[in-house]
Amino acid sequence: MKFNIDGLPIVFPYDRIYPEQYSYMCDLKKTLDAQGHGVLEMPSGTGKTVSLLSLIVSYQQHSAHPRKLIYCSRTVPEIEKALSELQRLIKYRISQAETPEERTKEESFMGLGLTSRKNLCLHPDVSKEKKGKVVDARCRDLTNSAVCEKGRANPGSVPLCDWHEKLGEKEPGNLIPPGVYTLAEVLQYGRDEGVCPYFTIRRMMPFVDVIIYSFHYLLDPKVAEQVSKEFSKDAIVVFDEAHNIDNVCLESLSIDLTRPMLDSAARSVVKLTEKIEEIKETDASKLQDEYAKLVEGLQEANNDVPDEDAFSANPVLPDDLLKEAVPGNIRKAEHFVAFLKRFVEYLKTRMRVLHVVAETPLSFLQHLKDITYIERRPLRFCAERLQSLVRTLELSKIDEHSALQKVASFATLVATYEKGFLLILEPFETETATVPNPIFHFTCLDPSLAIKPVFERFSSVVITSGTISPLDMYPKMLQFTPVIQESYPMTLTRNCFLPLVITRGSDQVAVSSRFEVRNDPAVVRNFGSILVEYSKIVPDGIVAFFPSYLYMESIVAAWNDMGILNEVWKNKLIFVETPDANETSIALENYRRVCAPALRGVCLAHGMQACNNGRGAVMLSVARGKVSEGIDFDHNYGRAVIMFGVPYQYTQSRILRARLEYLRDAYRIRESEFLAFDAMRTAAQCVGRVLRGKTDWGLMVFADKRYARADKRAKLPRWMNQYITETASNLSTDMAIVLSKLFMRQISQNPNENQTGISLWTLEHIERRQAAEREAAEQMQVDDRGSFEPVNDAVPTLDDDDEFAASWDKFRDDELVDVPM
Repeated sequence: MKFNIDGLPIVFPYDRIYPEQYSYMCDLKKTLDAQGHGVLEMPSGTGKTVSLLSLIVSYQQHSAHPRKLIYCSRTVPEIEKALSELQRLIKYRISQAETPEERTKEESFMGLGLTSRKNLCLHPDVSKEKKGKVVDARCRDLTNSAVCEKGRANPGSVPLCDWHEKLGEKEPGNLIPPGVYTLAEVLQYGRDEGVCPYFTIRRMMPFVDVIIYSFHYLLDPKVAEQVSKEFSKDAIVVFDEAHNIDNVCLESLSIDLTRPMLDSAARSVVKLTEKIEEIKETDASKLQDEYAKLVEGLQEANNDVPDEDAFSANPVLPDDLLKEAVPGNIRKAEHFVAFLKRFVEYLKTRMRVLHVVAETPLSFLQHLKDITYIERRPLRFCAERLQSLVRTLELSKIDEHSALQKVASFATLVATYEKGFLLILEPFETETATVPNPIFHFTCLDPSLAIKPVFERFSSVVITSGTISPLDMYPKMLQFTPVIQESYPMTLTRNCFLPLVITRGSDQVAVSSRFEVRNDPAVVRNFGSILVEYSKIVPDGIVAFFPSYLYMESIVAAWNDMGILNEVWKNKLIFVETPDANETSIALENYRRVCAPALRGVCLAHGMQACNNGRGAVMLSVARGKVSEGIDFDHNYGRAVIMFGVPYQYTQSRILRARLEYLRDAYRIRESEFLAFDAMRTAAQCVGRVLRGKTDWGLMVFADKRYARADKRAKLPRWMNQYITETASNLSTDMAIVLSKLFMRQISQNPNENQTGISLWTLEHIERRQAAEREAAEQMQVDDRGSFEPVNDAVPTLDDDDEFAASWDKFRDDELVDVPM
């Protein structure tokens, strides 16, 4: 399909389009035209990715000076999915090209995705390693410039990576033919050509039109400095599935130190000392050259450092500081190592306390100065100075020094930021523990600190997801001003999902996960009754979410004692998510196997009677866990999602309390407002797993009396909220089961409605919509011209003032309702 939006020719790879897709593309174009930032919420399963790519690729191809697209997603499967959509779009654009010039232009389009070395490594030994950090370290050992020079000068003297070496034989900027490649295809290309897929992508990044990678490559300054430093200011940045972007920002600038880490850092300091003494005896000129460069400044010392040599970039240092000379007391290698040793010993001493300590960076620095005489300024250079030293000493097995690198990053961060951070030392893992296991949290409280460089550097940043309501919270937290802020409704010819709020059990006892009643036997029994009843009537898969692992464990144990699990087992198999990623992956795989229609006969043959007749399974999961983020339960894999309780964060967490206090003082976001916002976006993300398209259908069950409150439901996405009726917002278990049966009976009928013109548009419908918009705009111009004629303004009366005062009182009363914890 081809159509125009404000003069921009759009090529859309399907013959029909959803109305919300068209609206989304219109607002996206306005954002790009204004060279500003936008926050856009589009319903789950309505083609957000293909709409976004169609608009931006058309924008790129139509522009005389194309702007690169930096598309950030959260997980590797989502990156692969976006690359597949882009690939399909470009193939369609090539097939629709009208002239040879257009065809050539489309064929030269390039799109790549980037993930970790672990996922892209072809080296037979390195690729066997299970930990990403070990793969990174072994890769650097084989590819850093010093090793490569030795290996090339004296073949066989040191081990080299043949895939990396062969890449150097190719012409820069032409390492891979034009086109769009998924990660699997780049891996296959690397095998066929004998080149390294990871460095192929890294070196092609300045030349591609679209790069798709993880949030961390742009938000984590330690990684962004290495990977994303060459992108121009006019690039378009998109954060997809960005409902948790504030948490990603906080994680990228937060560091946790433990006693084993400090012990490892101390051992690294000893190894560095020995290596320095060895270098002094064999090649002292290396240390002298490094000293001379450091006198010029860190930027001079870091010039012409290849990607392969990057140990860890500085987390925060600005350009003006990089131009300064490194402080004299850490220029010499032996002085710097002694400096690090003193700092590590100080941190080990601080961890000996047996009470909780919370202090600001300034307080920490003052105490550090009083005890050790370490000044703030040399601390700021620690991370960069360590990287320079590691390169000079040509160290191998860099993963052994990761703890020291973390200490150096901690030193740089604590000396750079005065506000937005807090240091919390917790001597015990839990409140009841008696054996000390101290953790030093250097926690970021302000997410805007990590994303601020992105907003300042790039002209257009788009934050989008299916569940980012309420929209106005993100500009507040991230401190930016959007030019477009919009949430789109979902157009349906018939309701394909049914949201239900269960506030009480069949015995009329209120259900809730509030701390005071969460372990009440009546509440636990009613929660179990909900699961039993839905396991009887829902075909295929059911996914149930709990607020935390601890609560899920206690509930499942109680259900086992009450015999509730035996009742569920009569209808479906039960799988449980655990904190262990491997166990959860196996549980998910078996869950999908049970729910897959093609495999029911296989399951029956192996004696798995519960799979017969499409009985499916139940997946017990945790909000904010792996299952709730990025795992789709489309079609038969999820016909119902039950959210047991409201997924509030653990409010006794010292880190959370510090963040709430900071948000209140800095941005006037009340504690109750943020907690409710965070809980409702998490709940929306969980129940949204059930619906992955307009042809899909499912039940969304909110099991907690607090969801019946209007202020809670108002924080749900617009597309979800529009289908919650008053009837379905305050139900008992038996009433909910009746409505669910009625919904499934209706949804199972063959729909006679023609979706064209309502939830599906053809080119004709788009043209009608555009004609109506033009007429409305012309009418508005006429009205504006008429508004300049003199009119008699009505004088406000006393009744008007009374009405305003009454509405203000109502608004104030609604807003100031306390949220129960």
